[in-house]
Amino acid sequence: MSAKSNWRITQLPNGFYQTEVSNPKDEESWHSVTRRETMDGAETAIDGSIDYFAKKLEAVSGPKVVKTF
Repeated sequence: MSAKSNWRITQLPNGFYQTEVSNPKDEESWHSVTRRETMDGAETAIDGSIDYFAKKLEAVSGPKVVKTF
């Protein structure tokens, strides 16, 4: 979920764009995440999701030291 290659945008019959992410264990399975009115809005949503999941992965490694004395 933290790599853009795992995402795609599909257009729905109502004209909206849906962002979908692939299941890492089953590449044939896609899960809808968000719906947006524009293609740009959908891509921005994907970029935000990628940032979110990248930060979650970073947090798993423990606290980040920002200053030492």
